[in-house]
Amino acid sequence: MLRLALVLAAALALAAGGPACAAEEIDLKRVSLEATDEGYALDADFVLELNTRLDDALHSGVPLWFVVEFQLGRARWYWLDEKVVSKSLPVKLSYHALTRQYRVSSSGPLHQSYPTLGEALRALGTIRGWTVLERGQLKPGDTYDAALRMRLDVTQMPKPFQVTAITNRDWNLASDWRRWRVTPNGGER
Repeated sequence: MLRLALVLAAALALAAGGPACAAEEIDLKRVSLEATDEGYALDADFVLELNTRLDDALHSGVPLWFVVEFQLGRARWYWLDEKVVSKSLPVKLSYHALTRQYRVSSSGPLHQSYPTLGEALRALGTIRGWTVLERGQLKPGDTYDAALRMRLDVTQMPKPFQVTAITNRDWNLASDWRRWRVTPNGGER
Protein backbone atom coordinates (compact mmCIF):
# COMPACT_ATOMS: atom_id res chain seq x y z
CA MET A 1 0.00 0.00 0.00
CA LEU A 2 2.81 2.40 0.93
CA ARG A 3 4.66 1.47 -2.24
CA LEU A 4 1.59 2.23 -4.37
CA ALA A 5 1.21 5.63 -2.66
CA LEU A 6 4.87 6.46 -3.37
CA VAL A 7 4.50 5.46 -7.03
CA LEU A 8 1.37 7.61 -7.38
CA ALA A 9 3.07 10.57 -5.67
CA ALA A 10 6.07 10.27 -8.02
CA ALA A 11 3.78 10.10 -11.06
CA LEU A 12 1.89 13.18 -9.94
CA ALA A 13 5.16 15.04 -9.35
CA LEU A 14 6.36 14.18 -12.86
CA ALA A 15 3.05 15.24 -14.39
CA ALA A 16 3.23 18.55 -12.52
CA GLY A 17 6.73 19.25 -13.79
CA GLY A 18 8.87 17.21 -11.44
CA PRO A 19 10.23 17.92 -7.99
CA ALA A 20 12.14 20.99 -9.21
CA CYS A 21 8.86 22.89 -9.61
CA ALA A 22 8.15 22.90 -5.89
CA ALA A 23 11.44 24.65 -5.11
CA GLU A 24 11.05 27.26 -7.84
CA GLU A 25 8.88 29.71 -5.97
CA ILE A 26 8.90 32.50 -3.46
CA ASP A 27 7.40 31.95 -0.02
CA LEU A 28 6.48 34.71 2.41
CA LYS A 29 7.40 33.43 5.86
CA ARG A 30 6.76 36.51 8.04
CA VAL A 31 5.24 39.96 7.64
CA SER A 32 4.50 42.78 10.06
CA LEU A 33 3.32 46.37 9.75
CA GLU A 34 4.32 48.58 12.67
CA ALA A 35 3.62 52.23 13.48
CA THR A 36 6.73 54.43 13.57
CA ASP A 37 7.35 58.16 13.94
CA GLU A 38 7.30 58.61 10.14
CA GLY A 39 4.28 56.40 9.45
CA TYR A 40 3.94 52.66 9.09
CA ALA A 41 6.95 50.45 8.34
CA LEU A 42 6.80 46.98 6.84
CA ASP A 43 9.09 44.09 7.73
CA ALA A 44 8.94 40.86 5.72
CA ASP A 45 10.93 37.67 5.20
CA PHE A 46 10.68 35.93 1.84
CA VAL A 47 12.38 32.64 1.03
CA LEU A 48 13.23 32.14 -2.62
CA GLU A 49 15.10 29.71 -4.80
CA LEU A 50 16.06 30.09 -8.43
CA ASN A 51 15.36 27.37 -10.97
CA THR A 52 18.10 26.19 -13.31
CA ARG A 53 17.14 28.57 -16.12
CA LEU A 54 17.21 31.65 -13.87
CA ASP A 55 20.46 30.50 -12.25
CA ASP A 56 22.07 30.08 -15.69
CA ALA A 57 20.88 33.52 -16.80
CA LEU A 58 22.21 35.13 -13.61
CA HIS A 59 25.63 33.48 -14.00
CA SER A 60 25.70 34.55 -17.66
CA GLY A 61 25.55 38.19 -16.60
CA VAL A 62 21.80 38.87 -16.81
CA PRO A 63 20.62 40.79 -13.73
CA LEU A 64 17.37 39.58 -12.20
CA TRP A 65 14.94 42.24 -11.05
CA PHE A 66 12.43 41.46 -8.34
CA VAL A 67 9.64 43.70 -7.12
CA VAL A 68 7.95 43.65 -3.72
CA GLU A 69 4.36 44.92 -4.00
CA PHE A 70 2.29 46.23 -1.11
CA GLN A 71 -1.37 47.23 -1.28
CA LEU A 72 -3.69 48.60 1.36
CA GLY A 73 -7.40 49.15 0.92
CA ARG A 74 -10.61 49.57 2.87
CA ALA A 75 -13.85 47.76 2.14
CA ARG A 76 -16.94 49.91 1.64
CA TRP A 77 -20.47 48.53 1.51
CA TYR A 78 -21.87 51.37 -0.58
CA TRP A 79 -19.25 51.64 -3.31
CA LEU A 80 -16.12 50.01 -4.67
CA ASP A 81 -13.37 49.32 -2.15
CA GLU A 82 -11.15 52.30 -1.37
CA LYS A 83 -7.54 51.93 -2.49
CA VAL A 84 -5.48 53.67 0.20
CA VAL A 85 -1.97 52.92 -1.04
CA SER A 86 -0.14 50.79 -3.58
CA LYS A 87 3.66 50.73 -3.40
CA SER A 88 6.42 48.71 -4.99
CA LEU A 89 10.05 48.19 -4.08
CA PRO A 90 12.39 47.05 -6.88
CA VAL A 91 15.39 44.91 -5.92
CA LYS A 92 18.12 43.78 -8.32
CA LEU A 93 20.21 40.61 -8.04
CA SER A 94 23.31 40.39 -10.20
CA TYR A 95 26.46 38.28 -10.43
CA HIS A 96 29.91 39.68 -11.19
CA ALA A 97 32.14 36.97 -12.63
CA LEU A 98 35.39 38.92 -12.14
CA THR A 99 34.96 39.20 -8.37
CA ARG A 100 32.74 36.10 -8.06
CA GLN A 101 30.36 38.13 -5.93
CA TYR A 102 26.58 38.44 -5.94
CA ARG A 103 25.14 41.93 -5.58
CA VAL A 104 21.79 42.92 -4.16
CA SER A 105 20.71 46.51 -4.70
CA SER A 106 17.43 48.27 -4.11
CA SER A 107 16.33 51.74 -5.18
CA GLY A 108 19.40 53.90 -5.40
CA PRO A 109 23.09 53.39 -6.07
CA LEU A 110 23.81 51.48 -2.86
CA HIS A 111 24.40 47.75 -3.04
CA GLN A 112 25.68 44.93 -0.87
CA SER A 113 27.92 42.12 -2.10
CA TYR A 114 27.74 38.48 -0.99
CA PRO A 115 30.10 35.55 -1.62
CA THR A 116 27.36 32.94 -2.15
CA LEU A 117 24.03 32.84 -3.94
CA GLY A 118 22.30 31.58 -0.79
CA GLU A 119 23.42 34.62 1.21
CA ALA A 120 22.38 36.97 -1.58
CA LEU A 121 18.92 35.36 -1.83
CA ARG A 122 18.44 35.64 1.95
CA ALA A 123 19.37 39.34 1.81
CA LEU A 124 17.09 39.89 -1.19
CA GLY A 125 14.19 38.33 0.71
CA THR A 126 14.69 40.35 3.89
CA ILE A 127 12.74 43.61 3.93
CA ARG A 128 13.20 45.82 6.98
CA GLY A 129 11.77 49.23 7.80
CA TRP A 130 10.14 49.92 4.43
CA THR A 131 7.87 52.92 5.05
CA VAL A 132 4.69 52.17 3.11
CA LEU A 133 2.31 54.69 4.69
CA GLU A 134 2.56 58.17 6.11
CA ARG A 135 1.32 58.78 9.64
CA GLY A 136 -2.03 60.43 8.82
CA GLN A 137 -3.16 58.13 6.01
CA LEU A 138 -5.10 55.70 8.24
CA LYS A 139 -8.14 56.50 10.35
CA PRO A 140 -7.95 55.11 13.89
CA GLY A 141 -10.48 52.37 14.50
CA ASP A 142 -11.11 51.58 10.81
CA THR A 143 -10.13 48.17 9.48
CA TYR A 144 -7.97 47.91 6.37
CA ASP A 145 -7.04 45.02 4.12
CA ALA A 146 -3.30 44.71 3.45
CA ALA A 147 -1.65 42.53 0.81
CA LEU A 148 2.00 41.77 0.03
CA ARG A 149 3.89 39.70 -2.53
CA MET A 150 7.24 39.42 -4.33
CA ARG A 151 7.73 38.51 -7.99
CA LEU A 152 10.37 38.39 -10.68
CA ASP A 153 9.94 41.47 -12.88
CA VAL A 154 10.62 40.24 -16.41
CA THR A 155 9.88 43.69 -17.87
CA GLN A 156 13.29 44.83 -16.57
CA MET A 157 15.14 42.09 -18.44
CA PRO A 158 16.65 42.36 -21.93
CA LYS A 159 14.07 42.02 -24.74
CA PRO A 160 15.02 38.47 -25.86
CA PHE A 161 14.41 37.23 -22.31
CA GLN A 162 11.09 39.08 -22.15
CA VAL A 163 9.89 37.27 -25.28
CA THR A 164 11.00 33.92 -23.84
CA ALA A 165 9.28 34.70 -20.52
CA ILE A 166 5.91 35.04 -22.25
CA THR A 167 5.91 31.41 -23.38
CA ASN A 168 8.04 29.72 -20.72
CA ARG A 169 6.85 29.33 -17.12
CA ASP A 170 10.43 28.99 -15.84
CA TRP A 171 10.48 32.79 -15.88
CA ASN A 172 7.30 33.17 -13.80
CA LEU A 173 8.66 33.30 -10.28
CA ALA A 174 6.29 34.87 -7.74
CA SER A 175 4.83 34.45 -4.30
CA ASP A 176 1.14 34.30 -3.61
CA TRP A 177 -0.50 37.41 -2.22
CA ARG A 178 -0.44 37.33 1.59
CA ARG A 179 -3.50 39.14 2.90
CA TRP A 180 -4.19 40.33 6.44
CA ARG A 181 -6.24 42.92 8.30
CA VAL A 182 -4.83 46.06 9.92
CA THR A 183 -6.60 48.23 12.49
CA PRO A 184 -4.69 51.40 13.52
CA ASN A 185 -4.44 51.94 17.30
CA GLY A 186 -5.97 48.52 17.71
CA GLY A 187 -3.10 46.42 16.40
CA GLU A 188 -3.11 43.82 13.64
CA ARG A 189 -5.51 40.92 13.36
